[in-house]
Amino acid sequence: MNTERTHSRTWRTGTSTRLSDTTRTARALGGLELRRVQARRWWRSTRRGVRRAWAGAVQAVTPLGWFVIAVSAIGAACGAALGWVEGWFVAVACGAALLIGLPFLLGTRAYEIRIRLDRKQVVAGGEVDVRIGVGNASSRPALPALAELPVGDALRELTIPLIGPNRATELPLSIPARTRGVIPVGPLTVARRDPLNLLRREVTWRDRHLVHVHPVTAPLPPSSAGLVRDLEGAASRRLTDSDLSFHAVREYAPGDALRHVHWKSTAKTGTLMVRQYEESQTARVAVLFDARPEEYASDEEFELGVSAAASISVQAVREGRGRYVASAWAPGRVRPSIDGLEELPSRDPKQLLDAWAELEPALDGRPFEALARGLAESRRPLSIVAIVTGSVPDLQRIRRAAVAFTPDVHVLVVRCELYAEPRAQRVDPLTTFTVGALGDLPQLMVRSGL
Repeated sequence: MNTERTHSRTWRTGTSTRLSDTTRTARALGGLELRRVQARRWWRSTRRGVRRAWAGAVQAVTPLGWFVIAVSAIGAACGAALGWVEGWFVAVACGAALLIGLPFLLGTRAYEIRIRLDRKQVVAGGEVDVRIGVGNASSRPALPALAELPVGDALRELTIPLIGPNRATELPLSIPARTRGVIPVGPLTVARRDPLNLLRREVTWRDRHLVHVHPVTAPLPPSSAGLVRDLEGAASRRLTDSDLSFHAVREYAPGDALRHVHWKSTAKTGTLMVRQYEESQTARVAVLFDARPEEYASDEEFELGVSAAASISVQAVREGRGRYVASAWAPGRVRPSIDGLEELPSRDPKQLLDAWAELEPALDGRPFEALARGLAESRRPLSIVAIVTGSVPDLQRIRRAAVAFTPDVHVLVVRCELYAEPRAQRVDPLTTFTVGALGDLPQLMVRSGL
C-alpha cells in the first residue's frame, strides 16, 4: 500500500512539473510573439509617419527653395572636395536661410471656412458676389495669412486678417461673368510662407461651387416659338379621320366609324361616304444649333448663334410647347453620337440655360445638313424646325437642309452674320433670317408675321 501511494504521488508530481514547464514555455513564447507583433506594428506606424513627414517636407519646399538646397549642396561639395572657403560660406548661408524660414511654418490654425455665393446662375455681362466666411475656432488668436481661391482659370489672392479667439470675419469678393460658360469657384487654400518664399505650407478646404453664365437672350413675341397656331388657329396639312377641321368626304372603308358618315353625300351619290379632317395640332418645335466653329466667322458670331438658339428654345419652354433642342455637341459628352444629334435637357428654362452655358464648339461635329437629315429621318412629329447657323453657309446648303423635311414642316433658318443688316427671305415652306445682332431676331419675327 505504501509503495502504491509513493508511486502515485511521484507520478502526480512529475505530471504537475511537466505541465507547469509547458505553461511557462507557452507563456514565454506568447510574450515573445506579442513583442514581435508590437514591434512590427510600431515599425509600420513609424514608417507611415516618416513617409507622411517626408511627403509633407517635400511639398513644403517651393521651387526657389529647391534651388537654394541645390546651391547649398554644390557649395558644400566644392568646399569639401576643393577646400573652397567660398563654397562653405554659400552652403552655410543657404542653410541658414532655410532654417530661418522654418518657424514661419510652425503651428496650426483652427480655421472654419465657408464659401457663399449670392447666386449660381448669371447672365453674361453680370457679376456674382461671393462671401468667404473665416472663423477662428481656437482659444488663441490666429495670425494673418494668405488665402488663394481659384476662380475659373485665374487665382485670386485674399489676405486673412488677425482673428481673435472664437471670432469670425467675412472676406467679400466679386466675380465678373463677362462671357458665357461655367466658372468653377474653389477650393480655397490657406498658405503659410517665409519672407523669402523658400518654404510653403498649405491647407485646403474642399468647398467648391459652379457658376453657370447663361447666354444673353432676347424676349420673343408671344407664340413666336411655335410659328404655327395651335388648336385655336390654322390646321396642319396632315389628314386624319377624327379632328376639328373638316377637309373633305371620301368613300367608306372597312373599319371607319359610322358616326363619321356624311349622310347628305351618301344620299346624293348612293355610296356610303365619310368625313375626313385635317389634323389640328399644337406647335411642336425643334431647335437645331450648328455648333461647328468653322461655320462662323468669329467667336463673337458663334456666341450670337448660341444666344439666338437659346432665345427660341427658351420661348418654346415657357409657352409649354413640345420641343426638341439639339446640337452637334451636348454637355457631358466627350464625343458626338453616331448621328451627330445631341439633345439638350429642357425640363424648365433654368435647366435649358444651364445646358447652353455648358455647350462648347463641336470640333468634330457633322454639317448641319446632315443633322437636319438625321432629324427628319427620326420621324418626330414636328411643326417647325429652327436651324441656327453662322454666316459661312450659302443659300444652296440651306435649301439642301430644308428639303429633308416633309412639306407640312415649316423650316426657319437663322443665319448669324455679325453686324449685318437684318433681312428675311421666305420661300414656302422655308424662311431665312439674317441676324446681325440679337435684337434683330424679335423684329424679324414680328415683320414676317411669325
